[in-house]
Amino acid sequence: MALTDMPIEELRRYRPEVPEPPDLDDFWAGTLQAAREAATGPATYERVTDPAPATVEVFDVRFPGWAGQPVAAWLVLPRGVPRPLPAVVTYIGYGGGRGLSTEHLFWSAMGYAQLVVDTRGQGHDTPDPDPVPFPQLAYGFMTRGIEHRDHYFYRRAMTDCVRAVDAVREHPDIDPDRVIVSGVSQGGGLALATAGLARETVAAALIDVPFLCHYRRSAEIASDGPYPELVRYLGRHRRVDPTSVFEVLNHFDGLHFAARATAPALFSVGLMDPVCPPSTVFAAHNRWAGERADITVWEFGDHAGGWGSQPVEQVRWLAGRGLPGAR
Repeated sequence: MALTDMPIEELRRYRPEVPEPPDLDDFWAGTLQAAREAATGPATYERVTDPAPATVEVFDVRFPGWAGQPVAAWLVLPRGVPRPLPAVVTYIGYGGGRGLSTEHLFWSAMGYAQLVVDTRGQGHDTPDPDPVPFPQLAYGFMTRGIEHRDHYFYRRAMTDCVRAVDAVREHPDIDPDRVIVSGVSQGGGLALATAGLARETVAAALIDVPFLCHYRRSAEIASDGPYPELVRYLGRHRRVDPTSVFEVLNHFDGLHFAARATAPALFSVGLMDPVCPPSTVFAAHNRWAGERADITVWEFGDHAGGWGSQPVEQVRWLAGRGLPGAR
């Protein structure tokens, strides 16, 4: 690992021109409306009793996501604190799912409810039944359905993330005005997208080392992680026009979602991150249109950023924004 991107002074000023698709808002408004209309019922909550931690209540959740398809989640509620609660909606990193409920106890210990959202096709409990409409060699989720924006994987995944916010706001123990989106890497990119797409309902965003930002530059300079999947795809499919691929990806770029956000946000970045290059993180941070965008810079951090130190920073930051956990 080495410092291979821009100096920090340039990163803080970096604001690339990435033109938006002219119909971006209509595309996403139609996508989300269709998902909401496809839902056949509300989210369901089944209490988990094995194991049954003494400090929290845990529920196995299914809520309607893309095309009304069920998406799995954990809802973790701290015991013995006043309700309704502020809620942290957490999205997961690339290739992972919601895991075990016992892996998600930090936010409840801080006095927050937490909804941990499975990622379709990546988590064990949420399949991705939509077939890829055209034959292709699969290099990972980055290229699934990449021939057309309507079929691209992240259209479905980002829709699920917005629908998770819809679901948690309807729970009687959750304060609908204090819903916070969060995530690391892919989860950070999904939190960023949700903050832009569900800006009327998101109170704050915690966006760590976010993926899914500034795709063209990411493909050109990332040396590890998912972005090289795009390089392999374009390198082997030499008849595919790269311009058409990046036009599809432009409908899912965190830079455009950042420009639509209204809530305050706390980003984090590792200056030695080979997976999500710092310039791509700052490109999104510097376009944030919300009330305020802070960033924690880990000078010698890799893709893990600040490791376990960042959640502590987040708790302090939320308290300073008027969003403390219940006590």
